[in-house]
Amino acid sequence: MKTFMAHRTAAAVRTAAAVAVLALAPAMAALLVSPAAAQPTEDTVATDMGDLVVHPIHHAAMMLTWNGLNILIDPAPPPGGGGGGDVTAEYTAMPTPDLILVTDIHGDHMSADILAALSGDAPIVVPQAVADQLPEALSARIQVLANGESTTVEGIGIEAVATYNLTEDRLQFHDKGRGNGYVLTIGGKRIYISGDTEDIPEMRALENIDVAFICMNLPYTMTVEQAADAVREFQPVITYPYHYGMSDVNAFSDMVGDASDVRLLKWY
Repeated sequence: MKTFMAHRTAAAVRTAAAVAVLALAPAMAALLVSPAAAQPTEDTVATDMGDLVVHPIHHAAMMLTWNGLNILIDPAPPPGGGGGGDVTAEYTAMPTPDLILVTDIHGDHMSADILAALSGDAPIVVPQAVADQLPEALSARIQVLANGESTTVEGIGIEAVATYNLTEDRLQFHDKGRGNGYVLTIGGKRIYISGDTEDIPEMRALENIDVAFICMNLPYTMTVEQAADAVREFQPVITYPYHYGMSDVNAFSDMVGDASDVRLLKWY
């Protein structure tokens, strides 16, 4: 069986034309210049039942691999929409997912085309707003979770956490109750995926989080300062900044200090 990185290499070849087009777009060129450009492309977290491997894809998309299970989160085109190429090829070249989580309806988190193109019959856990936009052909695989609800899929505990904006000039981006963050329990570790949100009380109240994926980008989510302040409050053991665009993740790491082990991976 091919490794994840071998699949990623195949995907890169199959989407090379799209990447070339993206590079010509000034707006995308700015997005693709990342302060973490030299950072690792994956990381490993020890659990009570084997290693959890974190594979960034881009922006908000990632795959978590654990004990032979592939957990795909927010499969969506790269920033800028994929330059008109086949946005499904990147994902169909990857290992078949055993579980899929989607946090929100926005195009950088959800693609009905990508979800429909994926092979297998993996359960797709989503908020209702996402379910409403997916094709009927996927309905048998969809499990809807509202904020505060929980379930277990493939032995993985899944808790849905609120995501929304607080700041007056950002309220139009994310309504409370529409999207989900998630807390996953994998091998005895609690893993928080923020989705699109500001530093809301529900985030700050989280307890016993071992790994946190924290968004930060303006104007849609929160500032580096907000994100760091929230992390200092709920103190996850390990924090991965993601969904950060041109935010200064090195400054974020400095602000967090010793409240959490901040690990910078290559998302762009």
